This record gives sequence, C-alpha cells and structure tokens, in this order.
Amino acid sequence: MIAMLTGIVDQAGAGADSVVVDVNGVGYLVFVSARTRARVPGRGETLRLLVETHVREDHIHLYGFADEAERAWFRLLTTVQGVGARLALAILSVLAPEALATAIMAQDKAALARAEGVGPKLALRIANELKDKVGGVALGPAAARAPDAAPEGAAADAVSALVNLGYSRSDAYGAVSEAARRLGAGARIDALIRIGLQELGR
Repeated sequence: MIAMLTGIVDQAGAGADSVVVDVNGVGYLVFVSARTRARVPGRGETLRLLVETHVREDHIHLYGFADEAERAWFRLLTTVQGVGARLALAILSVLAPEALATAIMAQDKAALARAEGVGPKLALRIANELKDKVGGVALGPAAARAPDAAPEGAAADAVSALVNLGYSRSDAYGAVSEAARRLGAGARIDALIRIGLQELGR
C-alpha cells in the first residue's frame, strides 16, 4: 500500500488529471484533482503527494493529494454509492474541502452538481449521506470555521431569504452561520439577514 510519494515531477505522458512522479527512476502515474494539479511544480522539481492506492483485479491506480483534507474528503466521497474514485476527484476539482463541507451542510445540491458526472439525484444522495459525517473529516485550518449543524428556525428562514435574493445556498448558509455566531442564540431573522448580507458583501 502506497501512502505517500516524494519524487521528481516528470509530466511526460501525464494528462490534465494526472502527473508522473519519478521516484528513484520509477515513474508513478498518479491521478489528481484540478486543485492538486494546479499546485504541482514544473518538470524536474520535487513533489510530495499523499496517496490513496486502489487495487482492483485488472489494475492498480494511485490517487494523489496535496493535503490531508482533500484525501480525507476523497475517502468519504467514495463511500457514497455511485461515487467512484474519478468522480470524487471531479467533485474535489470544483469544490475545495471547506467549500465541500459547506455545500453538504447547506444541502446545496446545485454546488455539488457543478462537478462533471454529478446529476441532481447523485448530488442529493451525497448531501444526504454525508451531512452527519462532515465533522469527522480533516479540514485543516478550516475545521474551526466548519458549521456544526444545519440551520433551524430563524436561521433557516434567513438562508431561504438570501437564496431568494439570488445568492447560492452555500454562500447564504455560510453568511447566516457567521451571523448566528456573532449575534448568538435567539437572534431574529431580520438581524440574521442584515448581518448575512454584510458578510456576503465582503
């Protein structure tokens, strides 16, 4: 089981979703998200990737990640029926770990469906199956800012109001969550909307 690779970047033969890492003369083809691919240095430079190894009857595939948060989300996403390794990478290509956590907690199916290959039904399944598992995923510095629970009462109404104003559900959710933290328990909907709009305007 390969858990990490440190070697020299050799991009010859690598596509937009992969990179070849030369480790002591052996070239490892590693599939990566667009986010990790953007952080790969130029050819001949040193690269360290966290790796998830998938062994099947007909192949061994390596999936690489720039940080632990992305690898943890990859592992979690692939527990959802219908989400294979390549689809998990597609999701992580359009949503960074913190944004993915927010989208799932906000039940923002539209954000999840931005990934190629994720339709409305699968987006709903991902949101439903992972909403109670978000807290257990490594988010790095974002962990302290990750929402703990779906909004209820006035907060839920404030999110709906902001969505009706044209904001995405994830953005509205994040803004209202921050407003609720600032205003405390029992905050009124008008105050949550006002502070939420200030957050969105930043």
